[in-house]
Amino acid sequence: MDNLSEALEKLKLASTDSATDSVESCLDCLLKALANNNTEASVKIQEMGVLPLLPSLLNPQSSCTPKVANIIAEVAKNEFMRSPCVEAGLIPPLIQLLNSTDQEVLLQTGRALGNICYDSHEGRSAVDLAGGAQIVAEHIKSLSQNTEPENEKLLTVFCGMLMNYSNDNDSLQAQLINMGVIPTLVKLLGIHSHNTALTEMCLIAFGNLAELESSKEQFASTNIAEELVRLFQKQTEHEKKEMIFEVLAPLAENDAIKLQLVEAGLVECLLDVVAQTVDGEREEDIAQLKTASDLMVLLLLGDESMQKLFEGGKGSVFQRVLSWIPSHNHQLQLAGALAIANFARNDGNCIHMVDTGIVQKLLELLDRHVEEGNVTVQHAALSALRNLAIPVVNKSKMLSAGVADVVLKFLPSEMPPVQFKLLGTLRMLIDTQAEAADQLGTNGKLVERLVEWCEAKDHAGVMGESNRLLSALIRHSKSKEVVRTVIQGGGVKHLVTMATSEHMIMQNEALVALGLIAALDLVAAEKDFVGASLVSVLHKLLSDERSAPEIKYNSMILICAVMGSEPLHKEVQSLAFIDVVSKLRAHENKTVSHQASLTEQRLTAQS
Repeated sequence: MDNLSEALEKLKLASTDSATDSVESCLDCLLKALANNNTEASVKIQEMGVLPLLPSLLNPQSSCTPKVANIIAEVAKNEFMRSPCVEAGLIPPLIQLLNSTDQEVLLQTGRALGNICYDSHEGRSAVDLAGGAQIVAEHIKSLSQNTEPENEKLLTVFCGMLMNYSNDNDSLQAQLINMGVIPTLVKLLGIHSHNTALTEMCLIAFGNLAELESSKEQFASTNIAEELVRLFQKQTEHEKKEMIFEVLAPLAENDAIKLQLVEAGLVECLLDVVAQTVDGEREEDIAQLKTASDLMVLLLLGDESMQKLFEGGKGSVFQRVLSWIPSHNHQLQLAGALAIANFARNDGNCIHMVDTGIVQKLLELLDRHVEEGNVTVQHAALSALRNLAIPVVNKSKMLSAGVADVVLKFLPSEMPPVQFKLLGTLRMLIDTQAEAADQLGTNGKLVERLVEWCEAKDHAGVMGESNRLLSALIRHSKSKEVVRTVIQGGGVKHLVTMATSEHMIMQNEALVALGLIAALDLVAAEKDFVGASLVSVLHKLLSDERSAPEIKYNSMILICAVMGSEPLHKEVQSLAFIDVVSKLRAHENKTVSHQASLTEQRLTAQS
């Protein structure tokens, strides 16, 4: 350290008279001290005020320049030295040096700038202000074809510098994207795939830039998919595969890139990873299995990529994914069920899958999880069943296969995501299926649970689905027994509340169900209708100009239906419905105006 102090003093003197030899020996001493104990030497350099002397030594013509840049690079490895480097005015002369043709000068300058930018707002701003990123990006572009080891080293440093410059900073990443850095880096990956350090640097760069939505279009216009798949196929080490996965995941969120990845053969790679790791006990096997199967499910979220892999239900990929469902591995069961849910996104696929016995596989999976109770698997399998139940032709087949019975086993579940999917599946199944709606609608336990969930204020999704299922049971069964079960279960007040929903479709479903209740068993429902202020709700709906025509129409039907009850009739009279209804006779919708005339006659006749 004494030698260092001496060298720093000498440097102060020498830098003023530009005696190259003495400067050179001082710089060597500094580099030696930094190699020996970087932090301690950096503190000393800072304390003795040497940093402000360095700009004058960063002379493009001087033989000392690479050493000075190397010292700055070493010093800037310490977080506490980065702002002082900026304050000492080192950035503009370093950026000037990027115009040099000397390989060593460029290498050390790239290191110095990269280290100053690392996690340093001041460093990045100064480089941005001096236009450094543009020059480095142009260097990378012009050097990209050259595969000599020295050149690859320089490319690695320059790519690293751009990463440190833009990491976690959206506006600087956007700046690089606008400079056209992405196509250049993709080319680098193809040309230099034999160079591990450079390849890794490109992957880190892609990982950073791919998080930005604006990058996806640029990536989609390159052959990134082929390059990444080719690179993935070469890898044997877990860490390297993970690095590529980290780039693939954000890129695969883009539909165009999903299709490119499928066409480049990524799916086969993923299936191989799954096959190799499914029985693995090591942590890295478990991690790779999860990443590969998750990515597989992500690829199936794109309509084109999904249809390509479905291949009319004969695709080998589709068949392999099916084999995951009976697997003993929860992660694969989950991915298999999610994949089926993704394949089940159009009627053709759904019909084919139900006809080829997939429902049975899903039911067996669910049966295994009634006791084991893996919530994510339950949720995924129910999602798949719900989607499969959408085409009308599938409903009766699925009901015959016993889907409703298996789904009902999850009624005790306390997990909102499972409750939500369970409700959606039952609602899809009974749509237009009177017999099933009758059977489920007279199931006291189910109706009781639905009424309970209609009050799940913390879970709007569960609450909405419970209301909709309650209404659907009545609408599709049109059965007095179902109506009675709902009345006894305390469901009427929830249907009245549902009629005031902000979603028109729910309002309408509620009004139709209430109309059926009034038509089938007004006497039993009377007390609940009064308690839930049904008549004043209907008055509001009819008075509100924003109410859709079908809401107005069904509200008037319901008014006529409740007139047979004395207390409800009195409420109708007291609210002057006749004024509201007579105005609706002039409504532009013919069905509404016609119903208004009929309702007015009814109200006048019974007043």
